[in-house]
Amino acid sequence: MLANAATRDTVLLVALIVAVGALAVAVFAVARLSRLHRSYALLQAAEGRETFVDVVARTREDFADLSADVAAIGQELSRTRRELSDALRHVSVVRYDAFGDMGGRFSFSAALLDDSGDGLVLTSIHGRTETRTYIKGLTSGDSDIELSPEETQAVRLARGEH
Repeated sequence: MLANAATRDTVLLVALIVAVGALAVAVFAVARLSRLHRSYALLQAAEGRETFVDVVARTREDFADLSADVAAIGQELSRTRRELSDALRHVSVVRYDAFGDMGGRFSFSAALLDDSGDGLVLTSIHGRTETRTYIKGLTSGDSDIELSPEETQAVRLARGEH
């Protein structure tokens, strides 16, 4: 009978340990479930507010729109750069006295070129009684008509050559 009582006490002790362990696991599971429930509640809309999932979805859409806008701006920038290379944006002016007896450097030669050296040279010769103006076209920095030294200097300065 003593052996029977010892076995029964052992079984009871093991059952008690298993019950306490099961209770600990149950408490841990309930705590974990509670945390998950709170996290899930944050993701759900509360009283018409936007959910986290909605915010992420909207942000992805906004990012896609921005990517398309950046691509369009890049294309526009490339087109503008191509157009700008044809603009007469390289300019220089050389002032001088065309005649030795006149001072004040009223005569000038102005070069207006695009990026490839195409453009024109405008020359104004100022004399005592009259002023004459000439224009010569340029292709790649050269003219069909011979350029004066002042005009050549204006073209070199406009091309960035010193």
